[in-house]
Amino acid sequence: MSDVRDAIDAVWRIESPKLIGALARVTRDVGLAEDLAQDALVAALEQWPSEGLPNNPAAWLMAAAKHRAIDLFRRNTRLAQKHQELKREFETRPDEAVSAFEASLDDDVGDDLLGLMFVSCHPVLAPEARVALTLRMVGGLTTPEIARAFLVTEPTIAQRIVRAKRALAKANVPFELPRGAERAERLSSVLDVLYLIFNEGYAATAGDDWMRPELCEDALRIGRVLAGLVPDDSEVHGLVALMEIQASRAKARVTKSGEPILLLNQDRSLWDRLLIGRGLSALARAEQLAGQSPGSFTLQAAIAACHARALNAADTDWVRIASLYAVLARLTPSPVVELNRAVAVGMAHGPAAGLEVVDRLMSEPALERYHLLFSVRGDLLEKLGRRDESRAAFEHAASLSTNTRERALLLGRAQKQA
Repeated sequence: MSDVRDAIDAVWRIESPKLIGALARVTRDVGLAEDLAQDALVAALEQWPSEGLPNNPAAWLMAAAKHRAIDLFRRNTRLAQKHQELKREFETRPDEAVSAFEASLDDDVGDDLLGLMFVSCHPVLAPEARVALTLRMVGGLTTPEIARAFLVTEPTIAQRIVRAKRALAKANVPFELPRGAERAERLSSVLDVLYLIFNEGYAATAGDDWMRPELCEDALRIGRVLAGLVPDDSEVHGLVALMEIQASRAKARVTKSGEPILLLNQDRSLWDRLLIGRGLSALARAEQLAGQSPGSFTLQAAIAACHARALNAADTDWVRIASLYAVLARLTPSPVVELNRAVAVGMAHGPAAGLEVVDRLMSEPALERYHLLFSVRGDLLEKLGRRDESRAAFEHAASLSTNTRERALLLGRAQKQA
């Protein structure tokens, strides 16, 4: 019984976005589409344990969802009123209407999935709502799973998802692929949401765990699907490359007991060479498409590749990394990018040069409570032998961190300066 339930969960995680996408395109209602897909899941939970798994579980779920959608259109007066044109079709030529409706669900699921991504990341939604809806609709995660991932209550996540659906309905957001500048803008939002999800898994902002690998896996899986749906966009491949390469370090980033291991101290033999190879291939594709104008994710992937290509920390090309960060800073100026550049400058040209960049950021309002600013400063001061200042910087960084593992790491580094 448990094996069947596990199989259902696995099929649902993979296939639910396609189901919801196909249903949303026809019903023009993301909330209704999810309800119909959930009905199909309930049917599977009721029938598969006794009847056994069908030969094609995905097709079975799609057929079940179709039947429920057609039944609903036939008998639901409220929905028929909402779709007057479809209602007239059913009243005058019911058999033809049902056939046309069923056929429309068999259209290209690739376009449906891409459309679902664009809807989930529509600018009418707040960023946190985009994340929740993307994980629910495209990632196939349940509300409890999303709540656990972001350390918020289930009711909070449920409210975000419900409000997101209402906002989409109120704004009458069409389930279609945007064109031109709007498409580029929305695709950028999709990529930003995916990377936000990945980053929360890669370095959790709060809680007791340094990493949440399942979030990284979900973001990377969605990213790979997106790269197949939008094969000619350099930044899509750039983001996939970045996530592949960063994900390759997962086994080396924590001890067996869960303590963080910093990049320069990691056992690189534990890095996943398959993921690195996939990342480098995606980066090559991104750079080919971008030409002389690489985007933000492609540049970040190129930086990650410098680490991936170094068999040990001493072989890292920090001069190239610093130059790539300089290009990134011109393309997307931000205090965080400048802080990352400071780290690279410190490694390439000495801690004093890096500290000079950091000290210029100390008055930056956006970084006032950013613990990594003080952590980087503490590291550079330690290398310069300014132990008292280093200890104070690490202690302050620890006081600002909301991740238990990271806080312990920072306090440990502070104690070493005593």
